[in-house]
Amino acid sequence: MIKQPTSLGCFLCGKDNPIGLHMHWVENRENKTITAEVIVPETMRSYPGIVHGGIVATILDETSGRAILLYNEYDNLMVTLKLEVIYKQVTPTNTPLRAVGRVKKPGSSKAIVEADIILPDGTVSATATAIIMRPPNKALLGADPAEEAEWKNTSPAK
Repeated sequence: MIKQPTSLGCFLCGKDNPIGLHMHWVENRENKTITAEVIVPETMRSYPGIVHGGIVATILDETSGRAILLYNEYDNLMVTLKLEVIYKQVTPTNTPLRAVGRVKKPGSSKAIVEADIILPDGTVSATATAIIMRPPNKALLGADPAEEAEWKNTSPAK
């Protein structure tokens, strides 16, 4: 298992984000998946005990998008063009969740990726399919040098 890079301020993986989830994804090159464990606190709920659907979508978006890193170098990131989420049942707060991502159709400029959120009993609470694409170079202008350094310092050698 290979740990994927992290950032400083990202809502999901940012180690310095005080309100973030501090998630870490690991790659399983054998089965071509990435996984992350997370417990979403009650402060990120909609109804009591239920993770807000936007937070569920955010976890699925990041997990599916990071799956492409199995095929690309860590500095060749893509952004979401389209995300379809299917909520199969509620996702509970304060519960260990596993997010699993995989690539359905790889590509160098555009790809199709998928992700699931899995409950402790193995039930899939939500699933997503996304189309991701290489952003235009101008979208990367103004990147924070500290963020770039963190990403590079936490990127394993391929």
